[in-house]
Amino acid sequence: MLQKNKTVVEEFILLAFADLLQVRIFLFLLFLLTYVTCLLGNFAIIIVVKIEHSLHNPMYFFISVFSILEIMFVSVTVLKLLAILIGHKNTISFSGCFTQMYIFDSLGVTECYLLMVMAYDRHQAINNPLRYPTVMTHTACVRLAMLPWVFGFSIILVPNIITAQLEFCGPNVIDHFFCDMAPLQSLACSDSFVSSMSTSSAAVTGIVLPFLIILGFYVCIIKTVTKIKSKEGKRKAFSTCTSHLIVASLFFGTAIIVYIKPKGSHYDKYLAFMYTAITPTINPFIYTLRNRDVKKVSWNLLNRFLRLIVEGGIL
Repeated sequence: MLQKNKTVVEEFILLAFADLLQVRIFLFLLFLLTYVTCLLGNFAIIIVVKIEHSLHNPMYFFISVFSILEIMFVSVTVLKLLAILIGHKNTISFSGCFTQMYIFDSLGVTECYLLMVMAYDRHQAINNPLRYPTVMTHTACVRLAMLPWVFGFSIILVPNIITAQLEFCGPNVIDHFFCDMAPLQSLACSDSFVSSMSTSSAAVTGIVLPFLIILGFYVCIIKTVTKIKSKEGKRKAFSTCTSHLIVASLFFGTAIIVYIKPKGSHYDKYLAFMYTAITPTINPFIYTLRNRDVKKVSWNLLNRFLRLIVEGGIL
């Protein structure tokens, strides 16, 4: 996979947010708080969906899978960023860099396609309500949840291999907080045209395509909802889609800006932090605060837990 006879660079240096070094401790605490909040929020959704029988339906099944993906997606990059900020461990091996890049980009594409599957679920629920229970069976949901992982780890494989085969003879400083395609391609001593084109093709296939399909689903959903005569019916139909639509808009908005253009810029790392850490952190709150079912179940579980503590004599 790697042409070691052409590769002089054995490790890369991640600059991360070196221009903000004077507030390094503050950034560490801020990013640590962001990471912990992300973990707690997404784990809470997974637990609530798992133990509450009323949430055992396709929509919440996909939301729980999405939460698992978010935890993995954030951990791939933020843990290394925290190590850089607190321990000045800003070096990463050549193989470690490409491993991180492959896992991160694969999870990113997986998230795009999982958001597409979630939009398909809402499309079926609103446009085919009578056939919905027979179409979205548990087996069908499991298969649909597996497809994004297959697509994600397949689409990124080719550009990752092509980029790894470029000649890296120095410099080895990456102006980012994790290894990504564009910053690495800019460091290559050999021609990176094929690598850049493969990356752009993967971005179109992995980001733009599912985004356009999601838009198509929502066009159909909006057409159906506008035909509903009662205001309560329209409100109920839209309420099941708004959380997903907000989450998809936040993720795709920044991802498209960063990955569709062939070359990166200094500000890409700030945009990248938006969809790698900030968006996964606020997603659990979007799903809970805008979802009456989840809020109701969460409060019931919390009250039940507090009651058990009181009755057990702990408080």
